[in-house]
Amino acid sequence: MKQVVITGPLGYSGRHITRRALEDGYAVRGLTNSPGRANPFGSVVPLHPLAWADETALARSMEGADALINTYWVRFDHRRFTHAQAVANSAKLFAAARRAGVKKIVHVSITRPDAESPLPYFRGKAEVESSLAASGVDHTILRPAVLFGEGPGEDILINNMAWTLRRFPVIGVFGDGAYRLQPIHVDDFARLALRSLAADGPRVVDAIGPETFTFRELFERLGRILGYPRPVIGVPPSLGYAVARLVGVVQRDVFLTREEIRGLMEDRLCVDGAAPAGQTRLTEWAHRHRDALGLRYASELARRA
Repeated sequence: MKQVVITGPLGYSGRHITRRALEDGYAVRGLTNSPGRANPFGSVVPLHPLAWADETALARSMEGADALINTYWVRFDHRRFTHAQAVANSAKLFAAARRAGVKKIVHVSITRPDAESPLPYFRGKAEVESSLAASGVDHTILRPAVLFGEGPGEDILINNMAWTLRRFPVIGVFGDGAYRLQPIHVDDFARLALRSLAADGPRVVDAIGPETFTFRELFERLGRILGYPRPVIGVPPSLGYAVARLVGVVQRDVFLTREEIRGLMEDRLCVDGAAPAGQTRLTEWAHRHRDALGLRYASELARRA
């Protein structure tokens, strides 16, 4: 039985990867920033802290493992976490994995990372990819755009788009809304991560789903599926951000950041010419879950509590 270490096994993608790894017969250890959170896997998946301040302990937590699947990252800068910290921590993680004798790393990145981007998310992702390449460990980099599924309320973007459709009579999209997304189902992504353990590297895989939507079209399609077909209008990005900020204040969360809006409008969540890495269609999944999708708001900060 092969042993795999998974970062963020209590988080969204990490939880699904962990479940799939157990079903495939792997022995799994988890590294987490949330040691107080309930462990749905119990004693089957022992948890260790992501000991950023103690690289010896970090390496010890991976000793004996054959592979590392890394989902660790932060969505935005916050007083409790920043992209710069995430970049530095990722370099520590890869160095510790090499020190522990890990032979393979599967790393979750993002579509179209860019070391020259002014956006800290996409620039940071590129810096982490470079750090992984410099580690000398065989690796596969997965570049998903947007994850969705499994149950309504688990993902952030798609669920909260549905939540917005249920509550607002008119939907405003930033600018013309013609920028695109290629969502992949989280279980398709988990299967891809596990398959990547056996692949010879270094490799980069665009982890996209089988459907491509413009942002405007995705709102329109979801609205019809849910039974809330709202008018979708273009608004200045500054006005859209002001509304998003107000929603965040009401929900005690960060709904969208200026940087995320700019990343959307730069068409960074879509890649041309790549074959789909997943088969589950968002539209079909949304039809199956339309009675529950978007009923409750999904909070990023609450997940990190």
